[in-house]
Amino acid sequence: MILTKTRKMALTFSLMAFSFLFLLLAKNNQPEGSDDFRQERKGMIETQIKARGIKDQRVLDALEKVKRHLFVSENNQRLAYEDHPLGIGEGQTISQPYIVALMTELLELKGGERILEIGTGCGYQAAVLGELAKEVYSIEILESLAQSAEARLKKLGYRNIFVRQGDGFLGWKEHAPYDGIIVTCAPPEIPSALIEQLAEGGRLVIPVGNFFQQLKVVRKINGEMIEEDVIPVRFVPMIHGKE
Repeated sequence: MILTKTRKMALTFSLMAFSFLFLLLAKNNQPEGSDDFRQERKGMIETQIKARGIKDQRVLDALEKVKRHLFVSENNQRLAYEDHPLGIGEGQTISQPYIVALMTELLELKGGERILEIGTGCGYQAAVLGELAKEVYSIEILESLAQSAEARLKKLGYRNIFVRQGDGFLGWKEHAPYDGIIVTCAPPEIPSALIEQLAEGGRLVIPVGNFFQQLKVVRKINGEMIEEDVIPVRFVPMIHGKE
């Protein structure tokens, strides 16, 4: 009887050990993109975003929900939540997480807005905006990036984000006016078309300059444009003249 109990206990421990080993191997053999990096995302928000003064809870929630690592190459997924931009090909970058948070907060979104984004890139900023606004219209001048971002956003289930290839200097007149406009590349001066397509009371968040750039918030009040400098920044230049 004692031998039988011992054997039963040994068998139980063997099964438990096998189950643990199986789960460990299964976890280690998951595809790189299947891990949602939840802890890394939470750490990013606490140490990079909140610590630098971002307070809009809707923005913080959106950054926690959107899986940044799905917007970069597999080789860069482990770096996706670090405190710096990353290359996405074609000489373009995905912005530093804090800059995405800051520019988004500066739009002061409440949930019912129509937003224009210039510079879709990999689609990460558009996805964050898609969590916060009613509609997002995003323009990317580089066809390969526009196509890949559109496919990625559709795969992730965003039905309120519309992407097209085109010249961001011209905006997207068909859907104007916009309650907010965000530009993720730097023109030497603010394009006049974006001013025209901004709704009364709307906010334009844009980096402006060549080598030395300033992130600006431009508000349209009674038809007048009121500019405010926020911080010095460094963005890729805004490309003009391709359609």
